Amino acid sequence: MKEKLLAYAILAVEQRMQASWTAMQAAQASANEEGKSSAGDKYETARAMGQLDREMHGKQYARAQQERALLGRINLKDQFSKINFGALVEASSGWFFVAVSVGSVQVDGQNVVVISPQAPIGQLLVGKSANDTFAFGGKTERIIGVY
Repeated sequence: MKEKLLAYAILAVEQRMQASWTAMQAAQASANEEGKSSAGDKYETARAMGQLDREMHGKQYARAQQERALLGRINLKDQFSKINFGALVEASSGWFFVAVSVGSVQVDGQNVVVISPQAPIGQLLVGKSANDTFAFGGKTERIIGVY
């Protein structure tokens, strides 16, 4: 199951990278076109807005690149006694894969939430072991297994 989850996370992050790259290029092209068709203050404003859009998408692209590099560090053969990056966690409330935040996915008939260690629930889980408990959403949950 971890192999499928990792593949899903990689695909999701690579799709984010592609979308950010495309949006970044489109923002740059738009800013360049504004320079050809506008005059005066309108030109400067449109060009500045295009540059801001490009920078925003560039940051998203860089963040996705970092996430992709992190996913590349996951060794599927690692055994975990405590929850850490790369662990698959079975809890009384469901399954979690601690990697990067990409949301829920159905794998082998199980709904698994792919979370980052920095996410609120990730922060609660990291460092815990099987049979430990944690409180989330007003409920006390139990960790059944760490894989």
